[in-house]
Amino acid sequence: MEKEAAISCHKPISILPETNLQLRKQIIQKGISWQTPIPGDEVEVHYHVRLQEGGYLDSSWERGRPFKFRLGQCEVIKGWDEGIGTMRKGERAVFTIPPVLAYGEAGSPPFVPPNSTLVFDVELISWCPIRDVCGDGGVMKKIVREGEGWATPNEADEVFVKYVAKDENGIVVSKCHEGLEFSLTNGHLCPAMSKAVRTMRKGEKAELSVKFSYGLIQSSRNDEMPPPHQNLIIYLELVSWNAVIDVKGDDSTVLKKITKQGEGFDRASEGSLARVVCLKKLEDGTVVDRRGSEDEPLEYVCGEEEEIDEGLDRAVMTMRKGEEAVVKIKSAEASFHYQIKLIDFIKEKPFWKMDAQERIAMCKLKKQEGNTLFKKGKFQLASNKYNKALNYVEYNHSFSHQDKVEGNSLRASCFLNNAACKLKLGEYEYASRLCTKVLELDSCNVKALFRRSQAYIRTCDLDKAEDDINRALSIDPHNRDVKMKYKEVKEKRREYVKHEAKIFSSMISRIS
Repeated sequence: MEKEAAISCHKPISILPETNLQLRKQIIQKGISWQTPIPGDEVEVHYHVRLQEGGYLDSSWERGRPFKFRLGQCEVIKGWDEGIGTMRKGERAVFTIPPVLAYGEAGSPPFVPPNSTLVFDVELISWCPIRDVCGDGGVMKKIVREGEGWATPNEADEVFVKYVAKDENGIVVSKCHEGLEFSLTNGHLCPAMSKAVRTMRKGEKAELSVKFSYGLIQSSRNDEMPPPHQNLIIYLELVSWNAVIDVKGDDSTVLKKITKQGEGFDRASEGSLARVVCLKKLEDGTVVDRRGSEDEPLEYVCGEEEEIDEGLDRAVMTMRKGEEAVVKIKSAEASFHYQIKLIDFIKEKPFWKMDAQERIAMCKLKKQEGNTLFKKGKFQLASNKYNKALNYVEYNHSFSHQDKVEGNSLRASCFLNNAACKLKLGEYEYASRLCTKVLELDSCNVKALFRRSQAYIRTCDLDKAEDDINRALSIDPHNRDVKMKYKEVKEKRREYVKHEAKIFSSMISRIS
C-alpha cells in the first residue's frame, strides 16, 4: 500500500515518443545526470513487477541483488529495451507495458497470463558502455572505469598501458602490471589491443572480449602463444600516451613525439625568433651534437636559416612555448633523433597590423635579406625571403596612390628576384609564371622577358623564347645579355631543326 501511494503522487504519466504502442512511463525519482544508456550497454537495474490487475510476480529488491542485461540486444522484453533506454543514472520510474511489448498473446506460463499488461517499478543503478570496436563483433569493449577528458590517442601515438590477457579457460597468457609503452602503428600482443586503445581516454579501464581473428598473439615468446582458435579476454588500462605528429603530413619522414605539453595555444611560425635546447643522436643513442642550454638557448629564425635541419625546423614550428619533444628524421643517408625543448619564441608583428609605411619598410628589409642569401648561393632560402617580402605589399587596399606605386615596384622586383632563384633551382615553369606576373605590371620589363626566355629555353618552348627575346631587343636593342640570349635561341632552333630532320629521315627509311 505504501508503494502504491508513492507511485500515484508523482509526475503525470507520459507516452514515450519512440512508439505509438502505449508504452507509458511515470518518473518517481529523478536521475543524477543527463546521459542515458544506448543499445549495447550493459545496464544494472533493480525492479519490482506485477500484473496490471494487481498480481505480484517478481522483485530483485527482495532477492537482494540487481539484474544485469545488455540493452537493445533482445535479452529482455521489448518494453524494457525501449523504456530503460530513456532513463538516467539513479532514476526510478514506473513503466506500464502492453502485451505487444511484453509477452504477447501467449504470455509466459505459469506466471504471466496471455495478453497481460505488466507494471514495472524500475531503478537504473548504473551501466557499463559496451562498444563494438571494429563494427563486426570481433572486439567488444566494456568500459569498467571512465577515463578523463575527451581526447583519445591517434593512429601514430605511443601509449602506456597495463593489461592482463586470458584465454577462454581463464588462463593468463600475457600480462604487464608494471606498464608497457608501444606505438599504435606497430601494435603489441594482438590487433585488438591497438584498435581498442584508440577508442579509450586517459585513465580508462576496459574489458575486451576478443574473437580469435583479432586475438592472434604478436610475440616471439612461445609461452605467450595460446592456440590460434581461442578467443581472449583482455583487461586493459590506458595509463597515458604521447602524441606523435607526422610533421610533413604524408610521408612519416619527420615524426614528432611530444614528451611534455607546452603552454597556451600559440605556436612558433615562419619568421619567429625561436630559442631552443637541442640534442642530436644517432639511432643507437650516440650523441653527435648539442646546441644551446637552459641558460643560453640556441636562437634562430624559423624557416630562414640553413644551419638548422629543415625537418627539425618544421617540427619547431608545430611546438608551443615550453614544449619538449623527440623528433625522428629519416633520410636515405641516415636517421637521427633530436631531443628538443622550445624555451620560448617571439613572433614578428603580422603584416595586417602594420600601417602602409611599416609594410613597405618590412618588404624592403626582407627583399634585402633575400638578396644577401642569393649572393651566398642559398637559393631556396632566398626564394622564401622574397615570398615573405611579397606578403607585406600583396594586399594593398589601404595604400595611398603613392604607396601603391612603390608597392607595385617592390612586387615586380620580388617576382623577378624569385624567378632568378627558381631558374637556379631548376623550377623553370615556376620561374616563367613569376616573370609573367611582372609583365602584367610592366609589359616592357626587359629583365622579365629575358628571364622568361631562359625558362622557355629550358622547357624547350623555343617559339615562346624567341618571341620574348625579340620583344626585349625591340625595347632595348643594345642590351648585351639579351643579344647573347638571342644567339643562344637561334642556335637552339638550328639544333632542333637538325634533330627533326634526322628523325624524319629515319622514319622515311623505315617506311621504304
